[in-house]
Amino acid sequence: MWVNTYRMISPMVPFGGYGQSGTGREAGAESILDYTRTKSVWINTSEAPISDPFIMR
Repeated sequence: MWVNTYRMISPMVPFGGYGQSGTGREAGAESILDYTRTKSVWINTSEAPISDPFIMR
């Protein structure tokens, strides 16, 4: 889809790519997102003892 221009593409934009070129959605850097999951990590940085995480404060 072109908006306000025709055939203007930045090399930074993920595109379909060709075969195993290493560029584009399928084999580019964006494809690594298929193998990742968002996780949370909690780190206690204080000297206070760790409280029970299942008790709402």
